Amino acid sequence: MNSLLETGIVEALYAASQAGVQIDLIVRGICSLRPGVKGLSENIRVRSIIGRFLEHSRIFYFLNGGQEEVYCGSADWMPRNLFERCEVVFPIHDPQISARIRNEILTALLADRQKTRVLNASGVYTRIPGLDSRQPAFSAQDFFVQAAEGKASTENIPHIPAPVPPSRRKRVSHIKSVK
Repeated sequence: MNSLLETGIVEALYAASQAGVQIDLIVRGICSLRPGVKGLSENIRVRSIIGRFLEHSRIFYFLNGGQEEVYCGSADWMPRNLFERCEVVFPIHDPQISARIRNEILTALLADRQKTRVLNASGVYTRIPGLDSRQPAFSAQDFFVQAAEGKASTENIPHIPAPVPPSRRKRVSHIKSVK
């Protein structure tokens, strides 16, 4: 998304993190959430990708009790988008479209090592730590251009290990809404 500013959503994300939910956010612009704060947001990672395109996908992927859910939408998580405009978020039910969004778009964005900056707990964006010559300098935006031209496919996306192995992720039965 472009910006994450809505207080209720930030508080709900903090509550989810405290319950053990692993959260990866790609927020291109302003983000009022602070990731990596022990006891508050240590299970949240925030990255920003700014390249030659000003695109910012609004894709939401949930592994809800083992059931994958994919949504797309128009709204950033900002008060003006959520409360003052007519915005929409819709589920993706088609398995092929869902798989393509997950395996091509989200995987490429999370694998980006060229333009990605990571937000730390103090509110400062830095390059991805540990980037060295053993890891490819993969650009998601360059990949998308090459894929559109038929010159790249999902095999060209480097495998990036998950921050927490799925077998060690805590299953949360419900998260209480924060008002």
